[in-house]
Amino acid sequence: MRILLAALLVLPQAAPVQAAEPPDRAEQRHEAAEPQARVWVTTPDRAEQLHERAPVTFGTTGSTAPTIVLDASQRFQTMDGFGASITDSSASVLAQMPPGTLESLFSPAEGIGVSFLRQPIGSSDFTAAARHYTYDDVAPGEKDFALRHFSVAHDEALVLPLLRRARQLNPRLSVLATPWSPPAWMKTTDSLVGGRLIDEPRYYDAYARYLVRFVLAYRRAGVPVDYLTVQNEPQNRHDGGYPGTDMPVRQEAAVIAALGPKLQAAGLATKILGYDHNWTTHPGDVGTTPPGEDPETDYPYRLLRTKAAKWLAGTAYHCYSGDPSAMTALHQAFPRKGIWFTECSGSHGAGDTPEQIFRGTLTWHARNIIIGTTRNWARSAVNWNIALDSTGGPHLGGCGTCTGLLTLQPDGSVTRDAEYFTIGHAARFVPPGAVRIGSTSFGTTGWNGQFMDVAFRNPDGSTSLIAHNENDDPRTFAVRSGDRQFEYTLPGGALATFVWPRDRRLDDRYLPVRTPGISSDAAEAVDGDAATRWTTAAAQQPGQSLTVDLARPAIFDRVALDSGGNLGDYARGWSLSVSTDGTTFRPVASGTGSGQLTDIDVPRTKARWLRVTTTASAPNWWSVADVRLYRRP
Repeated sequence: MRILLAALLVLPQAAPVQAAEPPDRAEQRHEAAEPQARVWVTTPDRAEQLHERAPVTFGTTGSTAPTIVLDASQRFQTMDGFGASITDSSASVLAQMPPGTLESLFSPAEGIGVSFLRQPIGSSDFTAAARHYTYDDVAPGEKDFALRHFSVAHDEALVLPLLRRARQLNPRLSVLATPWSPPAWMKTTDSLVGGRLIDEPRYYDAYARYLVRFVLAYRRAGVPVDYLTVQNEPQNRHDGGYPGTDMPVRQEAAVIAALGPKLQAAGLATKILGYDHNWTTHPGDVGTTPPGEDPETDYPYRLLRTKAAKWLAGTAYHCYSGDPSAMTALHQAFPRKGIWFTECSGSHGAGDTPEQIFRGTLTWHARNIIIGTTRNWARSAVNWNIALDSTGGPHLGGCGTCTGLLTLQPDGSVTRDAEYFTIGHAARFVPPGAVRIGSTSFGTTGWNGQFMDVAFRNPDGSTSLIAHNENDDPRTFAVRSGDRQFEYTLPGGALATFVWPRDRRLDDRYLPVRTPGISSDAAEAVDGDAATRWTTAAAQQPGQSLTVDLARPAIFDRVALDSGGNLGDYARGWSLSVSTDGTTFRPVASGTGSGQLTDIDVPRTKARWLRVTTTASAPNWWSVADVRLYRRP
């Protein structure tokens, strides 16, 4: 295996670098033609797998289709990266894969540019070893408060060489490290499986020193650790035959309070993340709460209210219960703390066919992990194992149906799984440092058959848009940037990434008017979420109306009525009136609708209330998913 690993780690010969074109000439040449977006597509039937299609050209012609409107002035979180975990099992599998495998994973130029890894501190269920381990194991009944037996020698065989090579291929790679269990001698059970950390100050101190020793050892080995959590899934009390620890909020806070000052004293910039568990507390974890104890279903909130929160950069989440909106709820409660999404494994039923597994994983991960987490403030989106064999292993206890980004087949060939492509659609085109920007999205993580998307402004000024057609049938949509747009049709279930360079013609010509406190008799029309909608639930007829209270007077030049993804639900005829007192309204514009997005341009207007009234009949319902105001600079 060491010989195979050596072959895997061979450095390829560097390609010659061409001289750069002068910036002024490049810009002139670039702007000679209409702006274009490059397009990559993956389909559920594998007909296209990160396949680059012909570019699509922005134009000035309007569209009747649902329109994704980008808003570069609306900025959210800065991204750290996308990736998976080189578990002990993954390391053993990667060592058997052919040369070029690591390049296909980590190289931004030759592969998908994986940019974030979550590494187990010691053993998890995914280990190729014969028994579970930590970095300070002693005989049962013995103690090692001085950490004399501490060693990361186990990882020097495969894990660390692979991590060093990954960092060579992608120097912007971030590493998060997570323990599944403290050493057994620190626990109430004297076992890595189950139990709690012994509730005494000297054990909190020893565990904090153990974690610092790990970070220092990895740094000396050439693998800096950027982030650290103190316990994987602290509410998972199920005995699955693999390491785990029940760590209530009070104990996790005590570990963090001991760890923070020690990291600082050691001169380490490693940031601590809390929780590292599901979007909501799993019912099974509630059910295994010890009698008389609180199940702490608001665990991350409680942790961020402790004194230990001063040492926390934020919170880490997993996907196995709840949905991504839990992260936005936490962000709203603690806006100064970051959010990272750190684990979700693909899985399958025993009788599922490869075709079913690929389709189901591609579409669920597209909705929930790649788009769902990033639209809910996650700075990372991370799968579980980066590679496994055809049996879903090796593993020692735990998950028997998990999948990775890559699968090693019995004949030595390598299969790229759906997770390779979902992570690839993001990692390859959204580098660390990219910032999520505003974009209207009509789909939901729970599936509603519409388009779902997320957009980023990259450090080089380019824009990346990841879009997913939730519907089983082909659907057409439009993308607008500034006053230009393009239409595109995606096959059913397809995932696509669009990338275009910075171009002044795609800059916003209108600035959004922020309206905090906006309200309406139709709340879904003003909630800032184009996936929800207000509707008449009846055929259109003159006199139907929608009234909006902006909460305070606003100055605007345009009102956008977005009817969302429900085709045909736009007003065939409309009039817009405004008011300063909510009683007396004056008309400012009227017209006819021709598509899902209606832009109503008006002379510069100052008003607090808006009222849109239908003026024509149609068999379709009238729906409004979003009302937006704009003004000229």
